[in-house]
Amino acid sequence: MPKKFRIYFYGFWFLFFSGIFIFSGIFYAASLGYLGEMPDFKQLENPDTNLATQIVSSDNKVLGKFHFGENRIPVEFDDLPVNLVDALISTEDERFYGHSGIDFRGTLRAIVFLGKRGGASTISQQLARQLFVGVRAKNIFQALAQKFKEYVIAVRLERQYTKHEIIAMYLNIYDFGYNGDGIKSASNIFFDKELDSLKVEESAVLVGMLKNSSYYNPLRRPELVKNRRNVVLNQMKRNGHLDQNTVDSLKQIPLLINYTPQSHREGLATYFRAYLQGFMKDWTDENLKPDGTKYNIYLDGLKIYTTVNYEMQQYAEESVKLHMANLQEEFFKQNTPELNPTAPFLDLESEDSINIFKNAMKRSERWRKMKGTGKSEEEMFEVFQKEVPMRIFAWKGDFDTIMKPIDSIRYYKHFMQAGMMSMEPQTGHVKAWVGGINYKHFQYDHVKQGKRQIGSTFKPFLYATAIDQLKLSPCDSLPDAIYCIEPNKYGNPEPWCPTNSSDKYGGFRTLKNALANSKNTISAQLMDKVGPKPVADLARNLGIESYIPDVPAIGLGTPDLSVFEMVGAYGAFANQGIYVKPTMITRIEDKNGTLLYQSVPETKDVISAESAYVTVNLLEGVTKFGSGARLRHNIPEEDRNPVYRDVVTGYPYSFDNAIAGKTGTTQNQSDGWFMGMVPNLVTGVWVGAEDRATHFETIAYGQGATMALPIWGMFMKKCYENEELGISKEDFLAPEELSIPIDCEVIKPVEEDNSEAEDLKGLGL
Repeated sequence: MPKKFRIYFYGFWFLFFSGIFIFSGIFYAASLGYLGEMPDFKQLENPDTNLATQIVSSDNKVLGKFHFGENRIPVEFDDLPVNLVDALISTEDERFYGHSGIDFRGTLRAIVFLGKRGGASTISQQLARQLFVGVRAKNIFQALAQKFKEYVIAVRLERQYTKHEIIAMYLNIYDFGYNGDGIKSASNIFFDKELDSLKVEESAVLVGMLKNSSYYNPLRRPELVKNRRNVVLNQMKRNGHLDQNTVDSLKQIPLLINYTPQSHREGLATYFRAYLQGFMKDWTDENLKPDGTKYNIYLDGLKIYTTVNYEMQQYAEESVKLHMANLQEEFFKQNTPELNPTAPFLDLESEDSINIFKNAMKRSERWRKMKGTGKSEEEMFEVFQKEVPMRIFAWKGDFDTIMKPIDSIRYYKHFMQAGMMSMEPQTGHVKAWVGGINYKHFQYDHVKQGKRQIGSTFKPFLYATAIDQLKLSPCDSLPDAIYCIEPNKYGNPEPWCPTNSSDKYGGFRTLKNALANSKNTISAQLMDKVGPKPVADLARNLGIESYIPDVPAIGLGTPDLSVFEMVGAYGAFANQGIYVKPTMITRIEDKNGTLLYQSVPETKDVISAESAYVTVNLLEGVTKFGSGARLRHNIPEEDRNPVYRDVVTGYPYSFDNAIAGKTGTTQNQSDGWFMGMVPNLVTGVWVGAEDRATHFETIAYGQGATMALPIWGMFMKKCYENEELGISKEDFLAPEELSIPIDCEVIKPVEEDNSEAEDLKGLGL
């Protein structure tokens, strides 16, 4: 061998083996942790990833999640659609099934072409970086050290896990942005779909985002994301998963993003989720892990199975939004500065209005922050008088403006609020919960937290007491005349003589007619027959925990109660006199599916099945010829209340099935209620403003039949259109033996106005 050739020959092999030695040495150094801390086998078996707690509906859909920084829900490989896996491997690692963590062919290509023909990172390497390495360092030497760490960890991952497990781990760990931590969350957020429903082009979008989710952002750069999607589709064709015709067709589909945010203040059932958050805080205080530590609802991946039905919750929120937007528009029209100088308040002195605004300022976040800086009250009041940029709520969409903080308080004081809850009376399962009009701007929950005067919706408790104790019949009649309960009989120092809102009297009324038209004169006579204490006791036995005084005035609805309490109490009437405590959670499981909590129904026999059925019969009269009769009518367009001018669906309702219900309106129209029942669903609705001085001036708009009943009607109409929900159209179940007659002729001694204007006259309020 010539000497010159021997020099090249030995030189080549020296460099070759030196390179291998150096490369191996760096690998070895990296494996020992000399290039930075390395995970041990225990970490590889249990990588530290935070798991969000899922809130699952009764129909097995995710209502929302509790997460802190990460919104991760792990899925198994078998849960991943085939088209998603095909898209991933075709785009990110074509030889995934043929290497052991490092694609040497891809690495060589990346070195030769300086990365212009694709990178060299395998899925295993990308997973290693996500789990243990972190953001790529800018320093070239640190970046190279990180790369070698990725190589070592990738090989270890390949030894520790199957290929399928690595794919699932990678897709579970990736951050897609917008709280889309992991592929399941991303599918929910960007397409409002579960994984098994993803189409090929949708899977291609998500895989395309894996290159850089902040850059390939479908909300901010849709055209760029569409182009990236098409690259993924081409890669799927290249690898034999799609043919050319299919790819050409899919490329023509526009980028259809159905953005469904998942945060504490957005999405479905926000008020219900806020309630659950408080419940879980108490639960985790009392129920510890086997090792004695507390469960963390943001990190431990619990599953909370609830009674709420996903579709019914949607219908409830849609109904509240549709009606309240129209009602609010009318309220703004009636409360311009020209029509009402003290808007949004009525019946208030100027000093009282000022005090309301002062108190609102002191409760605000702006005030709290300034107080923390040591500012004086005078300085803080001045700040509220200076214009600042802000984003405010409107039914047509939030908008940016410049406004004085004090003016924004006045603006928000105009808004009517709502609370709604729907429950299955036989099980106590709460099916829908809407605590307000917009949780982002109004966090106060009007289902369980808020308590307001309930007006005539309390009267069924009075009538039920009279029926249960005295065996009165809906056909029994009493004189329609002003009736006084003598002083000191039930603790009243003065005579108690409530009057009817219409000031019309004369003749006799059956109990059915009297309840249907909320006649206070009849309620006064019934109260004198049974006494206030038995009525209050019945309400308490029906699950009402709020304070109810033992005085006659409760019969007209003076107590402040919650929607939650009222729905639970009315449920006993539909459930043959058996009270079932409202239930929101059926069970709680840990991330491994281990049962941690199982709900047990709480029931109580309160009144006889006969008394309950007769009370329901009375309440059916309300929807047949009383204040709820509009549920039955197909009112011509020209005769409809202008409040409903923009409502396309839900009114007129034209229900022809058995409906029991009761409207309620309080003094000055500050609160409007409707309690509605069919045999297997009880729903309560309250509408009013934050301040009782904010209300409609006339009964036409301010009564419960106008403010609250339409929400019930729209909700029920939507429920009936979905036959799979199984909402009953049957008659209420009658007891086997019925000794109290219920079929009687309706007596109408005077012309009815059906305005349901029970404004608690005669109460001195």
